[in-house]
Amino acid sequence: MLVFPEFDPVAVSLGPVKVHWYGLMYVLAFLTAYALATYRTKSRDGWTAEMVSDLVFYGAIGVILGGRIGYVLFYEFGKFLDDPLWLFQVWTGGMSFHGGFLGVMLAMVLFARKYQKTAFQTLDFIAPCVPTGLFFGRIGNFIGGELVGRPVENLNYPLAMIFPHVDKLPRHPSQLYQALGEGILLFILLWWFSAKPRPRMAVSAIFLIGYGIARFFVEFFREPDADQGFILLGWVTKGQMLSFPMIIIGMWLLWYAYQRRIYDWGLQKNT
Repeated sequence: MLVFPEFDPVAVSLGPVKVHWYGLMYVLAFLTAYALATYRTKSRDGWTAEMVSDLVFYGAIGVILGGRIGYVLFYEFGKFLDDPLWLFQVWTGGMSFHGGFLGVMLAMVLFARKYQKTAFQTLDFIAPCVPTGLFFGRIGNFIGGELVGRPVENLNYPLAMIFPHVDKLPRHPSQLYQALGEGILLFILLWWFSAKPRPRMAVSAIFLIGYGIARFFVEFFREPDADQGFILLGWVTKGQMLSFPMIIIGMWLLWYAYQRRIYDWGLQKNT
């Protein structure tokens, strides 16, 4: 039976300066996104390395502000009402992907307006670079021992893991499942799909569908938030409630993209 290793939350300590694992994962996420986006400029007209620097900065602000505000509104609104200043205590943990997603959407709209691009030109460009950030984020969740999985039914399951700081029950390492699904597999899918000319909005649509399905599925192995539990039909979690609309919107966007057939690179534009 695997046992969760009790990681020191501090990854690097240089005198009074302490770098926590979670913060390090964010740095790796942004650096990887920057490297991948810079590489994509080589095959995309109208994009430069200088623009990528600005784009990643906008994205980072969107992730941090949106992720924190989303977590407070979606999961801990009561705590926020009791102590509004807790919103700014980001070092205590608590980030929401769906909030971060909305924050990035807004940031990309502002970036697009600055550089006279459409929102979906920007989103289609950056979407394939996002899953690596999700991968590092989930690894950070695992190292921090948070968002643990549900207890396993088969005690012989080879990946079952005991998280001593939670209880002595063997559980699914759902953080690693999410790192695989939302991170590695989604990255491979998007990188492959976007390697050829696709209609505007199609890449963004695949991101929505791919993430929504991956998150919805893994939620069956992830322990529901203690203060949320199952919020619908006795089995639907808050994560599934927030992910299902992503799948539906993504499917509609994909259909609409192929109806319009506007290409931003590789083919003659229709506009």
